[in-house]
Amino acid sequence: MTLEDDDSGERNTYQIVGVDEADIKKGLISIISPLARALIGKAEGDSCDITTPGKGHKSYEIIEVVYK
Repeated sequence: MTLEDDDSGERNTYQIVGVDEADIKKGLISIISPLARALIGKAEGDSCDITTPGKGHKSYEIIEVVYK
């Protein structure tokens, strides 16, 4: 999934994986992370708002969804 930060315009690509496979440096986020939970069920063009312990409140637009 490619996301664009609504504030900065920065784009990042993430893959949702199991808890044991998570590695944020590689773009692998745990299924139980706040970001992954907010993205489940969303599609390209959708927006999502999340609150994380490290970054606080953030808004993202989903640019691309790829299923592997």
